[in-house]
Amino acid sequence: MKAIKVLGPGCKRCETTAAMVKSAAEKLGIEVSIEKVTDYAEIAKFGIASTPGVVVDGKVVHAGGLPAEQDLEGWLAE
Repeated sequence: MKAIKVLGPGCKRCETTAAMVKSAAEKLGIEVSIEKVTDYAEIAKFGIASTPGVVVDGKVVHAGGLPAEQDLEGWLAE
């Protein structure tokens, strides 16, 4: 199971990113746990300045704006 964190204050883009992660995981048949991190101190620990951010198994793979669907699928398939 992949551990995914969506970093952001809970804005529309952050919600959309979480939904995109869930959809990509379902498409690939991969089990994921999705955690939404909204605390700014926790987000800062990952070293990103713009949200939403995506962390896969402890590694920051995306920051700022909506990720591309093919990128999400690649990160999840690794």
